[in-house]
Amino acid sequence: MSNELIHNFLLGFIKLHILYHAQKEPIFGQEFKKELKRHGYDISFGTLYPIFHKLENKGYLKSKQENVNGKIRKYYSITKKGERLGDKWKMYTDNPDKLVLFDKF
Repeated sequence: MSNELIHNFLLGFIKLHILYHAQKEPIFGQEFKKELKRHGYDISFGTLYPIFHKLENKGYLKSKQENVNGKIRKYYSITKKGERLGDKWKMYTDNPDKLVLFDKF
């Protein structure tokens, strides 16, 4: 399996994972990076934030900035379009947290 295929598969999983959590509550980058690490994925902010931006630009997420202890934090929440995509995903699995991925092929 090529590295590009694996990379694209993992990015797709991360996008679905973002939508899943954004459907439950607003999320922000640093906390979500910890969530991914909890599942064994140590990605950089340079990878994570462009994913958030692409999902927002495509209308799956919306963002709201809040001042938290003098720092601006951008929270992302799901849109109706994102919910529809999430519902399609749920047709394949009841809980994306249970999806098992192997990091070595």
